[in-house]
Amino acid sequence: MLPFEHHYATLPAPLWIASEPTPVAEPSLIAFNRPLAKELGASDVPDDATLAQWLSGNTPMPGAEPKALGYAGHQFGNFVPQLGDGRALLLGEVIDQQGKRRDIQLKGSGRTPFSRGGDGRSPLGPVLREYLVSEFMAAVGIPTTRALAAVASGERVVRQMSEPGAVFTRVASSHVRVGTFQFAAARQDEVALKALADHVIARHYPEAANAEDPYLALLEAVVARQAVLIARWMSVGFIHGVMNTDNCSIAGETIDYGPCAFMEQFDPQKVYSSIDQGRRYAFANQPAIAQWNLARFAETLLPLMREEGDALVEQATDAIRHFEPLFSAEQRRLRADKLGLAMESAQADALMEALQSHMYQGRMDMTATFDALTHCAASPSDASREALLALTSQPEVLAEWLDTWQTEAVAATDTARLDAMRRANPIIIPRNHRVQEVIDAAYKGDFAPFHALLSVVTKPYDESTEARRLAAPASDNEQVLRTFCGT
Repeated sequence: MLPFEHHYATLPAPLWIASEPTPVAEPSLIAFNRPLAKELGASDVPDDATLAQWLSGNTPMPGAEPKALGYAGHQFGNFVPQLGDGRALLLGEVIDQQGKRRDIQLKGSGRTPFSRGGDGRSPLGPVLREYLVSEFMAAVGIPTTRALAAVASGERVVRQMSEPGAVFTRVASSHVRVGTFQFAAARQDEVALKALADHVIARHYPEAANAEDPYLALLEAVVARQAVLIARWMSVGFIHGVMNTDNCSIAGETIDYGPCAFMEQFDPQKVYSSIDQGRRYAFANQPAIAQWNLARFAETLLPLMREEGDALVEQATDAIRHFEPLFSAEQRRLRADKLGLAMESAQADALMEALQSHMYQGRMDMTATFDALTHCAASPSDASREALLALTSQPEVLAEWLDTWQTEAVAATDTARLDAMRRANPIIIPRNHRVQEVIDAAYKGDFAPFHALLSVVTKPYDESTEARRLAAPASDNEQVLRTFCGT
């Protein structure tokens, strides 16, 4: 079905170890992303039963050569020199219709040499969450891994309780992480480190190869991509939940959707992850954590860079310092779009910071606020204004902000700017209570709610009645305050 290649296998051990999936009891296909399969160049897609066998790991997919990838990582600030794919296998790489190389990986396919005593399986809930959230992120244009398939295993997985199991098929630009570089560096294996860096340059940053110092250029390019990525996360209220260095993609994609969630009632210190007791990865902390992760990446590259001594450290430090202005520039651009301002507006930051203060003090839902603001810009009227003011517990204060905003906001006749505003403000996000409803139904064998939610979160600007129903914020008794990793 897919014309696999295996370029990563040219890198030295222990960056990868050949490993086979563990068959499951009774695989059945939950979802298969046919548009993505076509984008990847799939031909002769078989029937669902065959797909279930292939994408569960029960039957080898033609041309696949499964391997578990090694990596290390700082987990909540604590360094672990060996982690690796404990429940995932890279099947191979394909060249997609745009000529880009992309990885195909199984998650939940059984034990590997990196499993560290785990069972290598995944519960159904995290598989459905990653499918929904990653496909939403792709739909709003945020760099992300993609969901190709979800397969029920017909087996139980024990975590906090016994749950149905599943296997997820993920597509990524690559699965190289900051932790992959840390894995080679911790072994003081400069041969593997250089081979990995050269591989990443050739695959993701070919322009760096011609720089005076290719490895400094690599660092600068990764910093730039991460700065843009985190700004885009923040613009839609995404909270990753586990921003460990092993979950930080060198390709600049969102990867490893564990206990992730989207901001609902606005709170800069919001944490949903049940394992983030110290709030290390709270919403507002994400830019600083990304920069910290990049500093760990820079440390691994020092042996490869041309400068020496203090000059080397200063050079790397300067590259990391560039994160903040790059992040701020992208954030300012996104803020202008979200507020319906001209790109050159000097008021974007001040207006956004004031609105965020009002959202926090007034207990406002983030997505609903910007959706209502978009309607105010597109159809200025007392009704659209009142709809926005109805979202806050402090309407008098927000009304003053609205008066100031309206002097700067785009005119209702400027269709290009209104289109940009709508694209920056999705109507629907995968709300936590809706995702939980999907999971609860699936645990009872009903996947219709999953497919219904998937159909609307992949069309996040749709004004349909069903989209509006599923876009509604949670009531007090529907609130989901904690999400779980599922590993």
